Amino acid sequence: MRIGELAERARTTTRTLRYYESRGLLSARRAGNGYRDYDEDDLRLVQQIRTLQDFGFELEETRPFVECLRAGHPAGDACPASLAVYRRKLGELDALIGQLRTVRDQVGAQLARAELEAAAELPGGPEPRCELGG
Repeated sequence: MRIGELAERARTTTRTLRYYESRGLLSARRAGNGYRDYDEDDLRLVQQIRTLQDFGFELEETRPFVECLRAGHPAGDACPASLAVYRRKLGELDALIGQLRTVRDQVGAQLARAELEAAAELPGGPEPRCELGG
């Protein structure tokens, strides 16, 4: 298939595919007329890259998965280097989740404090204000 068809089937752009090619993640064969030529393996490769990027992986982090696919592993993630990237990414996600929990707890505490303060100042809460310009 040509680059336009691959882009359409992979739900991306030809520009993105050319970028993947420039980074060595995708390699095109050239047809006799000079057009780039791709096959189903290339489609699977691009889909793998796109899925990983949707999960938050950086483009370079997809390289072990691409190499694993090229080595003949159907899912692209059964190779030691792919597994290492998964483990590293899970560690990063766990750290982010921890940070978000801390921030959530702080915001919750601030809200609770502010609600107590507001209740102490005005038993029924503040009167609604209408601030229309005019």
